[in-house]
Amino acid sequence: MKDALKTYKAKRNFSITPEPAEGGRPGQDRLAFVIQKHWARRLHYDFRLELDGTMKSWAVPKGPSYDTHDKRMAVHVEDHPISYNEFEGTIPEKQYGAGKVIIWDRGTWEPVEDPHKGLRAGKLVFNLHGHKMHGRWALVRMRGKGEDKEPWLLIKEKDEYVRPADEFSVVDEMPDSVKTLGPVPDGHEGAGAARHADAPRVKRLPAELEPELATLVDAPPATPEDWLFEVKYDGYRLLARIHGDDITLHTRNRNDWTHKLEPLRAALAKAKLPDGWYDGEIVVHNEEGRPDFGLLQQAFDGKRAKDIVYFLFDAPYLDGADLRGLPLEERRARLQAVLAGIKGDTVRLSAELAAPPEEVLAAACKMGLEGVIGKRRDSTYTGRRSRDWIKLKCAQRQEFVIGGYTDPQGSRTGIGSLLLGVYGKDGKLHYAGNVGTGFNDKTLRELADKLKRLKADESPFSASKAVARKAHWVKPKLVAEVSFGEWTRGGSVRHAVFQGLRKDKEAGEIQREQAAPMEAEETVQSKLPASLKVTNPDRMVDQASGMKKIDVVRYYALVADMMLEHTRGRPIALLRAPEGVGGELFFQKHADVSKLRGLKEFPRELDPDHPPMLEIGTTEALLSAAQFNVIEFHTQNAFGRTYEKPNRILFDLDPGSGVEWTQMQEAAQLVHAFLDELGLPCFLKTSGGKGLHVVVPIKPYYDWDTVKAFSKPVVEHMAATLPDRFAFKSGPKNRVGKIFIDYLRNGRGATTVAAWSARARAGLGISVPVAWDELAGLRSGDQWTVANAHTRLDVGNAPWADYAKAAVGLAPAIKAIGLSAN
Repeated sequence: MKDALKTYKAKRNFSITPEPAEGGRPGQDRLAFVIQKHWARRLHYDFRLELDGTMKSWAVPKGPSYDTHDKRMAVHVEDHPISYNEFEGTIPEKQYGAGKVIIWDRGTWEPVEDPHKGLRAGKLVFNLHGHKMHGRWALVRMRGKGEDKEPWLLIKEKDEYVRPADEFSVVDEMPDSVKTLGPVPDGHEGAGAARHADAPRVKRLPAELEPELATLVDAPPATPEDWLFEVKYDGYRLLARIHGDDITLHTRNRNDWTHKLEPLRAALAKAKLPDGWYDGEIVVHNEEGRPDFGLLQQAFDGKRAKDIVYFLFDAPYLDGADLRGLPLEERRARLQAVLAGIKGDTVRLSAELAAPPEEVLAAACKMGLEGVIGKRRDSTYTGRRSRDWIKLKCAQRQEFVIGGYTDPQGSRTGIGSLLLGVYGKDGKLHYAGNVGTGFNDKTLRELADKLKRLKADESPFSASKAVARKAHWVKPKLVAEVSFGEWTRGGSVRHAVFQGLRKDKEAGEIQREQAAPMEAEETVQSKLPASLKVTNPDRMVDQASGMKKIDVVRYYALVADMMLEHTRGRPIALLRAPEGVGGELFFQKHADVSKLRGLKEFPRELDPDHPPMLEIGTTEALLSAAQFNVIEFHTQNAFGRTYEKPNRILFDLDPGSGVEWTQMQEAAQLVHAFLDELGLPCFLKTSGGKGLHVVVPIKPYYDWDTVKAFSKPVVEHMAATLPDRFAFKSGPKNRVGKIFIDYLRNGRGATTVAAWSARARAGLGISVPVAWDELAGLRSGDQWTVANAHTRLDVGNAPWADYAKAAVGLAPAIKAIGLSAN
């Protein structure tokens, strides 16, 4: 005890400060925790856990957050006596930690595993039972122990108490002392529990809900342990909204089908499920117990409606709470709990398939099922098509628009075959072949009747290919579900079998469904404009990846729309590599635009001592530059229209020799935490090389010198606080085993490689925007390359979706860091 408090006592004069020198009674059966809100030089929260007769302590500048994405900086400080748990008061001026202190929260804590091992290993996981703090948390050390001020992170673990930061801030909504509340009774969750134990509460259930949709992929995921697999039901997607006695049933396109499914509505009413939105699939089973799409069609005429079974697999809203931000496993657990008590077989939970996905898919196909759905266990619920939900099909099967039909032959009645089509990106209906099998007599008569009422004088198909002669044309309104053997090179289906009409999908949304690569590393392909002539297309650019000049040009055509969001309006510099990677490189801020179609020049007045600066604001300009052997595109930190006032700050994390990737990840998190303390939003992207870029959007108010002057002490602070990690001086000798944070890129005229730009290095890495919660999963700064860029296209610029509106004024941060602004 005496040795453990040596540092604590050495820092304080107990004849002046009211803080206790020692003492306090250790817990017997339960360990204590306390969080003290401390208005010292800067407001922070002192987080303390009782262990071995003292309070292990961390200073948390921003305080705790119930959002699992918030990784709050927690600096490990000296042990405090247990008696400090009762301290509220003011530490006098000129004393260590001078300022007001209150007991913001307190209670008991339980380590999940051996806390001594956890502290030594650098990861301590525990449960808290306080007035404001509860659930599972973790303290994670950023690196090996031994530094003067060890940086840790305080992180909320995933459990039922998680809440998104934009909806709930415990430090803002619960700012006051809990000292007068006394201890937390056993088994009581605390005063704040009801406010955030069940995820965000909603005053009113939304009237509509967009469902999450799955992406067709070509293979099972490489990490099946991260996924949950279910049967892909051969039925209709259905969303149930339950609000008291008001129960409505909706298709994925928000059509109200309650009147068509009265037996199911009655079954849901009898089940007395809590208010919420329930997501699932309706099916009808055949005699072998398999879902049968044809029988489901028949059920809508009322005769077999009672046979419809509703398999529930998600609950985006449940019991007055918005669960969309919780991980899938948590949502399913809550759904399973409410379904456990209901009787009957009409409403069921979709079962998880506990086997490797290859075996599950093989078994599903053998049983005659449609396929398998996979869902990331930790994914949130999003109302759009997502790669967090994937589908693996046993055979090719999709929806087609009916554009016409042929006459029956022989003894057949009604129709001969249906003429099928899919909509292309041009908005036109393209012929995709015909289907003449899979019908019974009743279906043929019903289809003939429906099609005659949709008679049209002209073909609805585009004139891109020949369609069957003597066809009868119809308005493209009906959607058919069709299974088939394969697509021909001409874009038609072979060996097609009619499965039924789809009443839950609109004809205008039907396109050819193509499987996305799950893990493949394929060469990027993209259609180039006819006006672009690529000279020497087969010239090798990079031996390491096998990429030729045509591959690079196609890559830029593929990412043009996304990349232009980062280049448009900014002065740009070009890095040309006429001889490819390894050859002579040419870096130029100026060029003869008469030779580069689409490139524009900024007014000479922006930089009167030099030729005009360049802008790439169109796809034509981007591809012209790529044809001109440009590999890298570098942008400045200001727009041309407000050139003297930069609107972003950039910190380039550049590793020295001997730095491992985990150190880079930790460094980025530390920079993020410090900028967060200064109230500055920041966004992350890979550099396409060895490093990472942290970008801060600011409002264009200060000049170049002021912004650069501000960035310098940020880097100085990081290097001074953690000298074993960060180097302030550039140069190889100064940063062996360290990371240099380059702030010089914030000067007037300085440039940084733009997002989506390739790098003229072996492998042709690309700079890609990433979300902060993706940082832990990154493998390197050149994880994405020209060759595998297609695996990131579905994400695109989404991690930076809030970039433009996130910009803040720099004045408060300048003041906080102690600078005088010009």
